[in-house]
Amino acid sequence: MQDGSADMTEDAIQTARELATHASDIKHLQDDMDKMLENMKAMQATLTAIDKPLSEARGGWKVLMLVGGASSVVGASLVQLVSWYAGGK
Repeated sequence: MQDGSADMTEDAIQTARELATHASDIKHLQDDMDKMLENMKAMQATLTAIDKPLSEARGGWKVLMLVGGASSVVGASLVQLVSWYAGGK
């Protein structure tokens, strides 16, 4: 009977070791998940901070295109006027 109780004791010790190992692994996984959650929150905040200047820049390039187009029209008009004036003489 001693052999049977010794096997049970060894099994119980082995089970306790495995449970302790699993508990430690679970703790490490939970810590990693907590870090990932913090990183995701930081990335979300960064993306939100980037989105605002980008939305402001969207309107800025339209203004620059308007100014560029208007200056092109003015420049072309001046060249045409000079051409007509010089051609008239």
